[in-house]
Amino acid sequence: MSSIKVQANRRRQSRTQAVLPVRVRGKDDSGALFEELAHTLDLTSTGVRLGAIRHKLQALDTLVVLYRQRRIEFTIVWSKLLEGTREYHVGLQTNAQQNDPWGLSLSNNSAQPATQVSAASGAA
Repeated sequence: MSSIKVQANRRRQSRTQAVLPVRVRGKDDSGALFEELAHTLDLTSTGVRLGAIRHKLQALDTLVVLYRQRRIEFTIVWSKLLEGTREYHVGLQTNAQQNDPWGLSLSNNSAQPATQVSAASGAA
């Protein structure tokens, strides 16, 4: 007999898939300051997953994300090198409670399947 493990959804909030252009500032794992263009992959009202990061980052460091006229400080929760590339995906959580940091009216609901937002609605 084989056993099947069922893992509960650990997410506390629903994710919204959205590819938005952002500028990222911080320091890499060697302590060197950097600034680069990246993009979001999905968002919540308190966090974001970024793609196109070309620097290795340390968990618990601070990263500043600039989107339009907004400057949002995040704590790095995790970082993963994509296999066969030099690109990292990075999970971030906001440092301060902000009301709608992305300007997209994201709700603070319990976990639900990801919904989609077009880049046109948030990138101008």
